[in-house]
Amino acid sequence: MFKSAILGCRGRARAHAKAYESIERGTAAAICDMNEEALQEFGDSFGIDQRYTDIDQMLEKEKPDLLHIVTAPVLRGTAEPIRYPLMNIASEHKVPAVIIEKPIAVMGEDWRQIRDLSEQSGTKFAVNTQLHFHPQNLALKKDVAEGKIGEIKLIEASSRNPPVDQAPHVLQLISSYINNSRPVKVMGQIAGKNQLASDQPSPDNATARIAYENGVRTSVAFGPEMAIRVLPDTGNHRHKRVCVFGTKGFVHWRFESWEKYTPESGYQSGDLDYSEQDAVAQIGLTEAMLDWLEDEGKVHPTNLKQSLAEFNLLLGIYQSGSIREPIDLPFDPPDKFIEQMQSIL
Repeated sequence: MFKSAILGCRGRARAHAKAYESIERGTAAAICDMNEEALQEFGDSFGIDQRYTDIDQMLEKEKPDLLHIVTAPVLRGTAEPIRYPLMNIASEHKVPAVIIEKPIAVMGEDWRQIRDLSEQSGTKFAVNTQLHFHPQNLALKKDVAEGKIGEIKLIEASSRNPPVDQAPHVLQLISSYINNSRPVKVMGQIAGKNQLASDQPSPDNATARIAYENGVRTSVAFGPEMAIRVLPDTGNHRHKRVCVFGTKGFVHWRFESWEKYTPESGYQSGDLDYSEQDAVAQIGLTEAMLDWLEDEGKVHPTNLKQSLAEFNLLLGIYQSGSIREPIDLPFDPPDKFIEQMQSIL
């Protein structure tokens, strides 16, 4: 039985904990949050008795096999990135595996720190881009992998939230349809600086054309000014989507619906219950990490090195938009990247 611990007892943490109600080979055994009220309420809700306000104390005493880091990427009310410090603590305690919420970073400096950690640490890290495991997404990806839409010619994807918020989901979805091929070049545009002073700093909007190592080309749009509206009169977070065009047909996944065309079955479509799909996906993402713990060959599909390549692509979109030139990937982002964009935008 794998022993898991959860750091952060608000927001997305409930989905992480609830997944263990359906996981037979693992249990959520301990939780940690500096907010005592949130800690106690969460522990009572999920029947978890081992409760801590200090992460080092929890890891030292509980020695979990898997740690879920479910916190914001920066310390609330400050501009201090905390992804790297928390991941480094887990690595120093030799935690075997960590699932961490997206985005994996917020700027160039912390991206470099986490990249270096990924090359040195013995801990297995995966990023919680759970859309990869949505059942309907898996079904559409199976169609693509089996050649039912022919050879991929173009992928077009978008989300209406600011880039750093939902682009990690969308860029991971693109990767998942092309067997995690790495991006090699990007030409991007950025606009709007209202979000640069937020806890998750980024331009308000971004668009790009991306070339991947396997020859696939993609077109992406992030933010409310350019991304397609999927559902009428709904919040921007409900407009994530990815469409894969092939020589014989296409597949199109959206927040609460899907459609596809294949020569074999013709045009098909349907509605989705996002909450139900997401609950199954969280179970699948966690199970995949347990698979990796059991078998070194079963590398998690949203593993840290892959997620770092996708975030480097997002930074490449920012850089391309800033200097008005295509960017070869991977690239080393400049220091004080956010400040540079503030002066440009």
